[in-house]
Amino acid sequence: MSLRSFGKLVTVLRCEGADAVGKGRPWSLSLEDRTLLVAAYWRTNLTMRQLALLSGVSKSAADRIIDHLGPMIALRPPRCFANDTVLIADGTLVPTRDHTIAERSKNYRYSTDHQVVIDADTRHVVLVGRPLPGIRNDCKAWEESGAKAAVGTTTTIADSGYPGTGLVMPHRRRKAEELPDWKQAHNKSHKQVRARVERVFARMKNWKTVRDCRLKGDDVYHAMLGIARMNNLNLAG
Repeated sequence: MSLRSFGKLVTVLRCEGADAVGKGRPWSLSLEDRTLLVAAYWRTNLTMRQLALLSGVSKSAADRIIDHLGPMIALRPPRCFANDTVLIADGTLVPTRDHTIAERSKNYRYSTDHQVVIDADTRHVVLVGRPLPGIRNDCKAWEESGAKAAVGTTTTIADSGYPGTGLVMPHRRRKAEELPDWKQAHNKSHKQVRARVERVFARMKNWKTVRDCRLKGDDVYHAMLGIARMNNLNLAG
């Protein structure tokens, strides 16, 4: 994450009240240092003890900082989309150690399924569905994660794993039939556009928490939303 993007994030958090003085003891770290602590945790996947040593605070203080600031960093989905907006949706598996929300998936690891939706034009993540056990089929996860309700009737592109969802999928060839040229051309264009979400996944998986998540419960969801927001800030420059 660039210094400019980090500065933007801190400014937004301060405007949203993340640095407001409340009851009890004040934070031992500045808002900048607390934001850096949370970002470092998601980026490096260090243990809480290691993170506390690097930050000069106690293990319990580091834990409280992440619990407090993590949800505030999380991406907020838009209330509505412009009429001409085109979205791209896909699911990704995040290896998750909390077996209460994870299941063995096709990669033979306990994982959670996350439905991620990006804007096809800006490539910004616009929403992330709630995590589901990794054995969920994409077409079921699309609805159960809340992504379908959040997107509404906005035009959304997806791969062939979303039958019956109303999303724009590639044309499928029937047995013993060849696709006409116009459908082949449409599929080629569809694949090129859909590849943008795969590149977003690749950038998000630079954050080690997305490759081996030790978080539990809602913290898994907050981390994905926070990483999505930081990815957007990086793209914006």
